[in-house]
Amino acid sequence: MTPFVPRPADAPLALAGIRVADFSHFIAGPMCSMILADLGAEVIKIEKADGGDDFRTLRPKVTDDTGGPFLAMNRNKRSIAIDLKQASGVAVARDIVAKSDVLLENFSSGVMDKFGLGYESMAALNPRLIYCSVSAYGRSGPLKDRLGFDPITQAESGFMSLNGEPERPGMRAGPSIMDMSTAMMTCNAVLGALFARERLGKGQYIENALFDTAVTMVGFHGLNYLVSGVEPTRFGNASTDTVPTAAFETSDRPIFVCCANDRTWNRLAARVLDRPDLAENSAYATTAGRIQHRAEILAIVAGILARQTRAHWLGRMREAGVPGGGINSVADAFGSSEMRDRGMVSEIPHPVAGTVPNIRLPFRMAGTPLADPVAAPGLGEHSEAVLRGVLGYGDADVARLRRIGAVRMGGER
Repeated sequence: MTPFVPRPADAPLALAGIRVADFSHFIAGPMCSMILADLGAEVIKIEKADGGDDFRTLRPKVTDDTGGPFLAMNRNKRSIAIDLKQASGVAVARDIVAKSDVLLENFSSGVMDKFGLGYESMAALNPRLIYCSVSAYGRSGPLKDRLGFDPITQAESGFMSLNGEPERPGMRAGPSIMDMSTAMMTCNAVLGALFARERLGKGQYIENALFDTAVTMVGFHGLNYLVSGVEPTRFGNASTDTVPTAAFETSDRPIFVCCANDRTWNRLAARVLDRPDLAENSAYATTAGRIQHRAEILAIVAGILARQTRAHWLGRMREAGVPGGGINSVADAFGSSEMRDRGMVSEIPHPVAGTVPNIRLPFRMAGTPLADPVAAPGLGEHSEAVLRGVLGYGDADVARLRRIGAVRMGGER
């Protein structure tokens, strides 16, 4: 891994001056606040004093209180550890919210109200506050108290039914795709609310649910069903809409080929497979025709591709302008030329581990480059700095909060 390349020193940050009070944990909330932090917002991660975000404990371990999954979702944040069961701890949290632009939380329904940190009271405290709640099934209605996790919403939304081979049960996506999609959707909503506040002068309440995001992630298949009444089925590594779009074995390693239109099919047949007769066959000339003859086309293409190596075919596809790629393991992907050339991975400093790997966000902004990456904080690492620098507490207040355990300082056991 190479060290990250710092942003230009004189470049502004898109969200400079925006402060986020982040009460969220695990993936959906923390990834949302991390995107905001990368855009330049000051994110104060408010964690429970007893152990912090439970996501810290997931392996592989990097330090005593930080694992790889936590590093992945909590870059560029400051951590303060607060005991919200104590009135003094709640008072600290309220003071942070009073000085924040955004509040983000993903507790079970009713928890923030129990702590006196619900929307109505926080909006009265800070009318310009954008209060964002993330949950499994929303904050209102008959499902509001129901617990739910990423794979459950994959199952219930119909998303899972579209994945896997036709003759087998539906499969979940391996990564937590609904958590991460919820994070990105929620971030969009927060950015929209910040923009609206500039025009309207006041904050608002935002709600996002994993189930609702999962329904959105079914994509056009959902609308196709509503229009036609025909229920989509699993199509494995092939496509129901274009042929040949599928996974194929070569003589050494598998590849995926995507022929999304007739032009690409002609290039594949004539210039990659050396079979101009396939391109000239009127039965295969259109997408509709190729769908009708799907089995025979896939068999023909598979038979030809099995004769040579992955490198051979991918080289020819690139020359011919046919989209194709190796089906990589994670190790393959992170060692690939694409990963290197795109600069997705770098090495950044860590106060305990020395250095840790970092995976940047996918987009780049020329005028307001993303913030330089700072590794995820230790539990309570910035408690004292937040109390003094953000809230203006003096020595006596800091000492009292520490003594009664309302706030845990970094490094304390």
